[in-house]
Amino acid sequence: MHSPTPLRLASATLTATLLTRTLLGAPPEPSFRIQDIDTEVQIGYGIAIADVDGDGKPDILLADQHTIQWYQNPTWKKHVISENLTERDNVCIAARDLDGDGKAEIAIGAQWNPGETSDPEKSGGVFYLIPPADRTQRWDAVKLHHEPTVHRMHWVQDPAGKWDLIVKPLHGRGNRNNAGEGSRVFAYRMPANPRDPWTTSLVSDFTHASHNFHPIQWNPAQGHEILTAAKEGIFRFTRADSGPWKKTQLSDSWTGEVRDGRLPGGKRFLGTIEPMHGDTVASYTPSENPDAPWRRNVLDASLKDGHAVVIADFLGIGSDQIAAGWRAMNPKGSPGVRLFTPLDSEGTAWRTTELSGDAVAIEDMKAADLNADGKPDLVLAGRQTHNLRILWNEGGKPQ
Repeated sequence: MHSPTPLRLASATLTATLLTRTLLGAPPEPSFRIQDIDTEVQIGYGIAIADVDGDGKPDILLADQHTIQWYQNPTWKKHVISENLTERDNVCIAARDLDGDGKAEIAIGAQWNPGETSDPEKSGGVFYLIPPADRTQRWDAVKLHHEPTVHRMHWVQDPAGKWDLIVKPLHGRGNRNNAGEGSRVFAYRMPANPRDPWTTSLVSDFTHASHNFHPIQWNPAQGHEILTAAKEGIFRFTRADSGPWKKTQLSDSWTGEVRDGRLPGGKRFLGTIEPMHGDTVASYTPSENPDAPWRRNVLDASLKDGHAVVIADFLGIGSDQIAAGWRAMNPKGSPGVRLFTPLDSEGTAWRTTELSGDAVAIEDMKAADLNADGKPDLVLAGRQTHNLRILWNEGGKPQ
């Protein structure tokens, strides 16, 4: 009898490994197909996913350096709808259908000037865009109140079902070296005529170097809540009715990015990049004592200039994974994206998978099911690499 060849031995080993994974219920490996839809991006500051033209398909929106554009699903044809709105760069975008007509309302942040924290004429800008009948043409911009260093924004629904635009500056007025007054985060309420003055209410005014925040809905009866990442740590903001926001501190680690998800078995967790523009990916799970800080678990401490986190069930296994991206601009290095998959119900064991190498220097990243196959895809915007890329999810099971 002939001895098995090395190829047959390797095949048998792989089969045994796959069988063991199946028997133990280990999650499958991800599988993504690459498509670049724009290779002439300037910076790619902010991505949003929403149906712009009302055809029932989610489109990709991008706040680029001097332009605001959307890419029409499924051809991904690029439509520039605003250009050179301010002297300095655009920096963020929020897009969502607010009135139920199937077409997204859009707001943007601009005049990005993080070194000027005092003068709102030289730093920051908030605009609401009013569409023409043909949404592929230029939109009109309504200028709203703003603080210096406007940096991130989201449409957020209150407990009564009404929508606010929440805008967060990176720094407080007059800040130097991430110190001084806290950053004033405002909720903007749109009037019946969006060209009329918008009312504002204060959400918070105490954080510093607050890079990102994220709407959550842990209690559906109370509308959206907010997770905020800042120098002071991670905070959860809640409100009853349309009253003032209450804060709960979940961590005191300086955090740049934060998102939420579910572990195998259903326990809630957070995924972060720490500190701002940091090197560390961490997960957090609730402590037994509801008043105690959440438990921190370091998953990776080798990122260079971490800049985006997305949490979704890319594998179709009924629990979520963390996608973390970095741009390697400062410190210099190789950018990339990694997927972190929890392997137990407590979030103590994780698997790391490389999704992208230095082809995309991640400035922003979003997840959405772009082709209605029931699986979330990844959209990546690259800064030094000047590209907008879709990672089509071809693995896992439809959700």
